[in-house]
Amino acid sequence: MIRHVIFDLDGTLVDSCATCVEILSGMLAERGDAAAIDPVAARSYMSRGGLDMVRGLLGDACVDGEADLADFRARYHAHETSVETLFPGVAEGLARLRAAGLTLSICSNKPQGLCEKVLADTGLAEHFAFVVGGQPGMRPKPAPDLLDALLARIDGDATACAFVGDSELDHRIAADAAIPFHFLTHGYAEPGWEARDCASHDAFTPLIDALLARAAAHA
Repeated sequence: MIRHVIFDLDGTLVDSCATCVEILSGMLAERGDAAAIDPVAARSYMSRGGLDMVRGLLGDACVDGEADLADFRARYHAHETSVETLFPGVAEGLARLRAAGLTLSICSNKPQGLCEKVLADTGLAEHFAFVVGGQPGMRPKPAPDLLDALLARIDGDATACAFVGDSELDHRIAADAAIPFHFLTHGYAEPGWEARDCASHDAFTPLIDALLARAAAHA
């Protein structure tokens, strides 16, 4: 039966694109660059990793990618993430899963400290028993390092888990671990990518209904 639900963070629970665009726009302004970041086009950069995102959205204003990424992350740490960035139904849905006795975890490429900060800022931290974010010595998704570390902590096998994400990276890592995948269409998947061999949901509440139905069917 399903006992554990593993969530990606950005694009799955939190719409972080506006926050990233705000921070990077501030960096551009400080450099005297009048370029405007298109918030719609920026969404395609959200799942590419921090370095590619910073380089791509700063454009010609990016001189040293690693230094700019460090600057971006420092600003992110100082930025309070608004609860308004949560996708509709997230807080209520997570509470329903916990009330049903399911253990919830995060598996994200976002740096560990930023994961913890965003969850705290948005009031979601209490819902998660385990949080595994990006950290030194662990390759980002779709490499298995982060998910393997999480599975070791929850002592969970694939048949007891469900993985919820918004991109092809999440789909691949779940498939490689033989964990049933639930795809949320409101996130940062590459344009034109089609989720196959998995459940697909256009909103968070239907996802929660499906997870609870699966848990009840195997209780």
